[in-house]
Amino acid sequence: MTLSRNISLKPDQSALLFVDVQNFAAHPKGAEFSGLTSNEFTDRYGWFFNELETRVIPNMQAIQSACRNSNIEVMYTTIESLTLDGRDRSLDYKITGFNVPKGSWDGKVISQLEPYEDEIVLPKTSSSVFVSTHIDYILRNLGVKQLVISGLITDQCVESAIRDACDLGYLVTEVTDACLTYNRERHDNSLKTIRGYCRQVTSKELLEELANA
Repeated sequence: MTLSRNISLKPDQSALLFVDVQNFAAHPKGAEFSGLTSNEFTDRYGWFFNELETRVIPNMQAIQSACRNSNIEVMYTTIESLTLDGRDRSLDYKITGFNVPKGSWDGKVISQLEPYEDEIVLPKTSSSVFVSTHIDYILRNLGVKQLVISGLITDQCVESAIRDACDLGYLVTEVTDACLTYNRERHDNSLKTIRGYCRQVTSKELLEELANA
């Protein structure tokens, strides 16, 4: 028997996971960008938001719709503490200064990808969703063996999710143009670095695969 990562999705054992596509980090008014002047915001994040709004979010919307139409479970994880003061956060998040208070606007998925009422949203307080949530337990209960990953930030929380999912025995597909980080060089380097762990496809390739499933 030949083992391979390059296996097309079987809808009845697949799930799509959006990582941290939330107001905190994917909306210009998100808390991650508070305190910046207009010029500082443009200098640091102008490219990021242009790419996000003109290319990446539309790709995310397309794969979200296609997975829903194929009866593939659509799930989301967002950075959000279980407390208001963030005392439950990871040490790394405390050092970084990330605290998205429980129930806050910053912790919500952006409106362009608003979850359906019965779709699963998991708040996390570490880089990897597999460390600070019970997603592995949930995926196994759902019968998921193949996990499609899209989201932010390519070389941080997306990479963490891919590595941990692979180590836990899932076949992972990364949608390369439905992920983003703060500049092109970082994004491309991340795709090269993580290539040995997962299958990589574009959103167009994923849509064609699902249409033919």
